[in-house]
Amino acid sequence: MPPGVYGMQDVWEREDRQQITMEFLLPTGIYLNFPVACSDTISTIKKMVWKNARNEPLFSALSDPDAYVFTCINMTAEREELEDEQRRLCDVRLFLPILRLVAREGDRVEKLITTQISLLIGKGLCHHEFESQKNHEVNEFRTKMRIFCEEHAQVRQMLPWEPWMEFNFPCDLEPCCVVAQSGKSRSVKKILVNVKFEGSEVSEFMLIYHSFMLSGNSFLWYNAIKKSTVFRAAKQEKPEDYTLQVNGRWEFIYGEYPLCQFKYIFTCLHGGITPHLTMVHHSVIIKYQEEQGGLSNQMSRTRAPSKPPPLPLKRVRMHFYTGTRSVINRGTTCHLSLVLVVQAGLFHGSELLCKVVISNEVSVCSEPVWDQKLVFDIGVSDLPRMSRLCFALYGVIEKTKKRPTKKKNKRDCPLAWVNTMVFDYKDQLKTGEFSLSTWPSVPDLLNPMGTVEKNPNIDSTAGLLIRFPNIRPHPLYYPPIEKVHFCVIAFCCFQLNELGMNGEKVHMKLREIVDNKNYTEFFEDEKELLWKLREEVRQRYPESLPKLLLITKWNKHEDVAQMVGLLRKWPELPAIHALELLDYSFPDPHVRSFTIRCLRNLRDDELFQYLLQLVQVLKYESYLDCDLTCFLLKRALANKKIGHFLFWHLRSEMHVPSVSLRFGLILEAYCRGSIFHIKSLMKQNEALNKMKALNDFVKSGSQKATRIQTTEDMKVCIKQDTYMEALSDVVSPLNPSIVLCELCTDKCKFMDSKMKPLWLMYKNKYDHVGIIFKNGDDLRQDMLTLQMIQLMDVLWKTEGLDLRMLPYGCLSTGNKTGLIEVVKNSDTIANIQRNNSNSAATAAFNKDALLNWLKSKNPGDKLDQAIEEFTLSCAGYCVATYVLGIGDRHSDNIMIRETGQLFHIDFGHFLGNFKSKFGINRERVPFILTYDFVHVIQEGRTNNSEKFERFRECCEQAYKILCRNGTLFVNLFALMKAAGLPELSSSKDIQYLKDSLALGKSEEEALKNFKVKFNEALRESWKTKVNWMMHTFAKDNR
Repeated sequence: MPPGVYGMQDVWEREDRQQITMEFLLPTGIYLNFPVACSDTISTIKKMVWKNARNEPLFSALSDPDAYVFTCINMTAEREELEDEQRRLCDVRLFLPILRLVAREGDRVEKLITTQISLLIGKGLCHHEFESQKNHEVNEFRTKMRIFCEEHAQVRQMLPWEPWMEFNFPCDLEPCCVVAQSGKSRSVKKILVNVKFEGSEVSEFMLIYHSFMLSGNSFLWYNAIKKSTVFRAAKQEKPEDYTLQVNGRWEFIYGEYPLCQFKYIFTCLHGGITPHLTMVHHSVIIKYQEEQGGLSNQMSRTRAPSKPPPLPLKRVRMHFYTGTRSVINRGTTCHLSLVLVVQAGLFHGSELLCKVVISNEVSVCSEPVWDQKLVFDIGVSDLPRMSRLCFALYGVIEKTKKRPTKKKNKRDCPLAWVNTMVFDYKDQLKTGEFSLSTWPSVPDLLNPMGTVEKNPNIDSTAGLLIRFPNIRPHPLYYPPIEKVHFCVIAFCCFQLNELGMNGEKVHMKLREIVDNKNYTEFFEDEKELLWKLREEVRQRYPESLPKLLLITKWNKHEDVAQMVGLLRKWPELPAIHALELLDYSFPDPHVRSFTIRCLRNLRDDELFQYLLQLVQVLKYESYLDCDLTCFLLKRALANKKIGHFLFWHLRSEMHVPSVSLRFGLILEAYCRGSIFHIKSLMKQNEALNKMKALNDFVKSGSQKATRIQTTEDMKVCIKQDTYMEALSDVVSPLNPSIVLCELCTDKCKFMDSKMKPLWLMYKNKYDHVGIIFKNGDDLRQDMLTLQMIQLMDVLWKTEGLDLRMLPYGCLSTGNKTGLIEVVKNSDTIANIQRNNSNSAATAAFNKDALLNWLKSKNPGDKLDQAIEEFTLSCAGYCVATYVLGIGDRHSDNIMIRETGQLFHIDFGHFLGNFKSKFGINRERVPFILTYDFVHVIQEGRTNNSEKFERFRECCEQAYKILCRNGTLFVNLFALMKAAGLPELSSSKDIQYLKDSLALGKSEEEALKNFKVKFNEALRESWKTKVNWMMHTFAKDNR
């Protein structure tokens, strides 16, 4: 290796690489050196080694090739065994061009699965990395979760046919109400469906009723078999032997549902598209089931018995150290002096249990020592189970002027923070020394909302050594639930007959407290009343449990015992209220167990709707083994769609140090319980890696060459075998029922924005599918916004209101990387206006452009339906963007499909964080409702007030439905605080949502306020036009 060259990162990043000279070390001591292609698989390279070794001494001493495995040093400087021999050399990314051949040890299948899981979750050699923790909690959790998941996998394989189908291919259904409403409103009562048998190219069209039930598929089967006997031999078959599959998708239509309730059929019906279905024989599906079972059984047989956790290491005393450096600026008129201080506080959730304790000041040095006892004003018996000890390290900067003066200016400078639990995962009160590696500072000194994990980057952070005292000669444990209930003394609440003449007033006051949905804090008299009447709250207002928990005195063990006892009798809450209890303000294990009991009642489609939030609140859990983790894994192992998205929600944050251990362990457990799913997920991961490499290539090329040249170079790169293989026949991470089959290279391009997103088009047998790959933009806020729009759509449809919303797919897959679904046959408002106007200056004010465009795409009778689609979708997005406070609504962020559906894209600003220029707010309307929109709604006639009033009524009806479900939206946004989004980091950020949904106000007051906003949006729409014009000018002059 040339001097000064370390590693081969540049080699693997070059797209023009073809061959590389490799060195091979054989077990016989023989050294080989020959070139191999970068695209060769490890299996191919092994065959080449054997071919070259035949001419070398001691070849006869080698065993069969399968008895050996290559080892290497990878780019993270770790030794890696290349068990998966289907990987290409360029994907292994060696640190040095050296491969060593060693004899295989242990079970090959087990090691292969371990290697695949390691690559999949991005934890390097996860098996070794997790074991290197030397952590009893990690070891016990891994063992328990592996048994848990593998047992569920075994049970799943024993399921009868239909429950097994519900796991692998859950039905994608529309709400019943909107289907019934759609059936009433449509004059066409029959659907034209194209059906064929599997393996046959002959298909038949047939008309079936709109509300046709799928029971046994008898009608479709008899018609299909009757028409197809001309082309295929008649067999003794029955209708129940077949299932309908959507052509070109892993999506099946079965069960006791009307045909039009399936989302695919419903979408085709509204889009004027003929559904294409295939009759699949059950034997084909059973074969697939047996393949899955074979993999799971093989793994369960090979699993070695779990070993007991290793003995703890001898304690080594570590001094307090700091990796920070203080930079002191010295001026001519003043000087600075810096001392270090530690602040400590005991918290239960967000509640401070006692007064904060502050250490002495010590001078800055490489190893400052306090050697000080910090005493907290709380008894050990009053410590709640989930007490956490929070530390903050900060510097005190003292600024004094050179001229003598008594005044001194002191300023606190936060440096670092760290949290730890007072009780360990086995309920034992901690004793002895603990070395805590800290996290970078936050605006507030103490951070009780932060993780209790230590910072794994110990070389670049401050470390804090603390010692818990030995209070007793024997270990102390938090009492189990039985002892807590034994200690509950009899208590009595104020009953109505005891309240005398004031009883009615007291109950009115209680109702006022529990009805206040916009509460932030309580007065002391309100807290006292809630606590005294807690039994009545349980009986009459059970949904007010969060309020009661917030006012409970968690630093008094008597109150805690009574609250826990009361919780055992508490009726289960609906999900809309139970979700709030997953916030970090409610850490008590009994509360969280109660919450999970409530959430178990959720249907799979409802759970999927809240999955994003449920993954985020895992960050609030203090221990690895918790009810929420088990709940999510159990549901993921019972529904493949939930498992798919649980995997990607966890995988996308594996780069975050504070959660990488927890999320990595959960991902490992899921993969152990879904061995068959690993292959598909690895293929998706490989495709995403290639997309990232391609995007990096485009970014680099676009700085040196023209757009046309870079596009051509990109297409040449895609056509390489390694890229075509990785990017073809991939299950879409956006929708696991869709397979991205053949990449259409000629239709691929990159977009103009700063991060050069890739626009990739795929050709399936029956359709075209497009995806956008983004690298460098955080898609989590877009994902959250689209989730809320989808939830609004579900709520509206449940009430029989279909506003033709289009919450397209969006998924974050890694650190500022992700995918977005391409909505076909659509264009931006800006492009439509620009293409229908003579100049950019007048384009934004051309009110006829949209209507003329719709007329050109929908000739004749189709125009009425297109205007209807536009009217309904415009109403939906007006309400949605107002409620969510979505900003940056220029004409390039609003699009229209050729069918008339309007939809919004790019949600970089929400919750009222509107863009401004030079301190001037550019967006001055509550939502976008321009006169060219009204022009389309009124069908081009200025006096068509009937159409506009219907549009207004749709907006008002949609808004009232959202207000009735306002608590759900507030709770979901509150749980997302754990994500650390810039515009959603504290409770203050959610205040906009509470105001827009009029929480705490009557429906009449809320509607009155919305009407004012509606009129304001219409009246001030000229300001929107000016903003659009300025945006167009700025875009054209880039």
